[in-house]
Amino acid sequence: MPHSSNPETKDAAGPSRRTVLAGGAGFAAAIAGLSLLARQAHAAPQPRPHVVYILADDLGFADVGFRGSDIHTPHLDRLAAEGATLSQLYTQPLCTPTRAALMTGRYPLRYGLQTGVIPSGGDYGLATDEYLLPQALQQAGYKTALVGKWHLGHADRKYWPRQRGFDFFYGPLVGEIDHFKHEAHGVTDWYRDNDLLVEDGYDTELFGAEAVRRIGTHDPSTPLFLYLAFTAPHTPYQAPQRYLDLYPRIEDPSRRAYAAMITAMDEQIGKVIEALEARGMREDTLLIFHSDNGGTRSRMFVGEGAVSGELPPSNAPLRDGKGTLYEGGTRVVGLANWPKRIPAGQVDAVIHVVDMLPTLGALAGADLSRSKALDGNNVLPALLEGQDGRTGLVYNIEPTQGAVRRGSWKLIWHAVLPPKIELFDLAADPGETRDVSAAHPELVAELQTEVVKLAQSMAPPLFYGTALKATLSAPLATPSAALYDLGSQDD
Repeated sequence: MPHSSNPETKDAAGPSRRTVLAGGAGFAAAIAGLSLLARQAHAAPQPRPHVVYILADDLGFADVGFRGSDIHTPHLDRLAAEGATLSQLYTQPLCTPTRAALMTGRYPLRYGLQTGVIPSGGDYGLATDEYLLPQALQQAGYKTALVGKWHLGHADRKYWPRQRGFDFFYGPLVGEIDHFKHEAHGVTDWYRDNDLLVEDGYDTELFGAEAVRRIGTHDPSTPLFLYLAFTAPHTPYQAPQRYLDLYPRIEDPSRRAYAAMITAMDEQIGKVIEALEARGMREDTLLIFHSDNGGTRSRMFVGEGAVSGELPPSNAPLRDGKGTLYEGGTRVVGLANWPKRIPAGQVDAVIHVVDMLPTLGALAGADLSRSKALDGNNVLPALLEGQDGRTGLVYNIEPTQGAVRRGSWKLIWHAVLPPKIELFDLAADPGETRDVSAAHPELVAELQTEVVKLAQSMAPPLFYGTALKATLSAPLATPSAALYDLGSQDD
């Protein structure tokens, strides 16, 4: 599809990619013949880049400095100014599905991870017959490391990162931990490789320090894939006092802590960049940053712990947030930075997180023949040359709802009773404020047919089995003694 022009989502990183690239068209044409001869005479393969893939956790679309936020993110702002901001980068609406899509290059509906997240009591994980990104890069000669959150299976070691293509793992297996205690429901969830680890420290700072160590001891002649998956700014909203002190004007404690968490993450990203520069790797490193889904705007999706007060994330100008199929839940803040290779500016091409496996695989020269049928596309032409991205995408398909996009048209189908159909033209209405389904019945019918076809082939959601088991095995629900006491007082 053509590059979109959405003034509501333009950022401050500079001109569009197409404008920048078009400015050099005359010069490029003048030297095209010489360039062709040079390529034919020197057909040496391009060196494979190091890849640092940074994932934030529940970061709001608007909650970085280069999107105009009052939250301090100077290192991300610099990466955005010198690289490409991704104005139409999509993920799944929740954590586990997005991470699965990244690892497989396939929509989670293909293998049963399209609904919910893997809960602490869940005994399932990402299917072991799926060929994952780190496995492909490992086979291509990369050293692979995961520093941070996994959330693709914890109950059986076969699901763990070291068994799925990572040469090194450091961090938690589940989706939500106390950021200081590294515990989930009072149980330590903190590992180095396959070994449980007990140590003190704020998790964001520990992730940054470990990433810096990985880079500092890495041989630059061997390509590195470093997947740095922060737990920030996911609930619980916690940060060291020195970061909280940066925001004395924010009175709401939750938003103050949320802002502090983002700034702490940004500081660690800055240290990672410094480590790459010190090791002489920066020029040869592709860095990708984005959130795993939109910021949380509904208490239904805050996680397993309670949160008081107003929910602080902002996805403005997008609608709603994490857990929903609206743009605020699936369209995320993101950037790509590769010195001298990715021009500065804004990429308006539609990109989905499933595109990352074939894209990085192409850069690495990886053999993806072991992958099942991919849903992702190689988007290097969009990143490097300003070409168009995908013309459509699947937001998600599950038994209760589904959403797809064709061009700028987006259909959301809430199938639970009472059913609801919504159609939006994202080119004219990126905030999804005007449902135009009544005016386009034929298009609605076509997109509904597409949703039904996908639903007919999807794998059953694994989440439902765990939820049912937890419900059926729960203890008998009876009134507490406190309620009896209250009742006797009323008599």
